[in-house]
Amino acid sequence: MGKLILVRHGESEANRDQVFAATGEVPLTDLGRQQAHELAQRIAKRFAPARIITSTFLRARQTAEILAAELKLPVEVFEGIHERDLGSLKGDTYSKQLDVALQDQNYDPRKRWLWRPPEGESYDDVRQRVVPALEELRNRYPDEDLLVVSHGAVMLCAWAHFAKSWDNAHGPSNCGIFLIPHADGRFDAPEIIKDQSAC
Repeated sequence: MGKLILVRHGESEANRDQVFAATGEVPLTDLGRQQAHELAQRIAKRFAPARIITSTFLRARQTAEILAAELKLPVEVFEGIHERDLGSLKGDTYSKQLDVALQDQNYDPRKRWLWRPPEGESYDDVRQRVVPALEELRNRYPDEDLLVVSHGAVMLCAWAHFAKSWDNAHGPSNCGIFLIPHADGRFDAPEIIKDQSAC
């Protein structure tokens, strides 16, 4: 059975500015494009994906386009694997999230994955959206290794689900890689693919 090679997009303008993206149309920076080129080299050395699946958001699509050009692979834009909706926090600095959470009586730091920013998604909401999407991809391409370009929260939530714990779940840096093997009709626990020479 094929495996999922989950990668985060390269640095976006919002990442550079340390703010939550206001829309899904925030582009990559020059550094983000460089990271995507380096990521293509890492993928080529270790994996042989059959195709690239990308989030609908621009920063992921741009990363996928660079990967596709270097790896000579087809690209499919896929619904359901876009970044967490931060609701009223869109456009705000990363640090504001904790301030807003601490003022919310529903916030429980022991179960932070359940907290929803106003008009937004919790991490568990993202998990419930993302996992069926990944399962659909696996059913559609059961024997292929898929390179899936998505986002930090998407990968964090996939990690928590397949590792069966939120305790050590985390999102990767830009162009980070999580490998999710598939065997005996199910996904196995994810693995971080490390390479200190790139990204």
